[in-house]
Amino acid sequence: MSLCVFGTVFLWDGVPLAAPSPDGGSTFTCSAPYVHDGDNINCRGIRRGRLYGIDAPEMPGACRPGRRCTPGDPYASRDHLRSLVAGDNVRCEQLETDHYGRAILQCWSGSINLSCAQVNAGHAVKRYGWLRCGDAS
Repeated sequence: MSLCVFGTVFLWDGVPLAAPSPDGGSTFTCSAPYVHDGDNINCRGIRRGRLYGIDAPEMPGACRPGRRCTPGDPYASRDHLRSLVAGDNVRCEQLETDHYGRAILQCWSGSINLSCAQVNAGHAVKRYGWLRCGDAS
């Protein structure tokens, strides 16, 4: 049995079922990604999007009025994500597209799940999905 939440289908045990990206391929390699904040990644010329299942502190002035934004240091969050992707190719899979039209990406640097690494380091919180990290990033 499955459950549909925010346009994504999940198994009851919480494991997401990845849908192919709109261009027909769901996995791609991102060389030298640009990181603006702690939960977004920009693969120049390929795709940009939000990391799946997390919310990081907003950069100054980016928290919309009326929104409860994630507390914490946005610069530390951004810098941690930058350190995770520095000098490495990042492998991403587009899981879905959010209601703003942004790609929702599950990304890894080597064997490190970037969403889990941000949460485990205290630079983001689990939100907007059923992110399962376990003990390791």
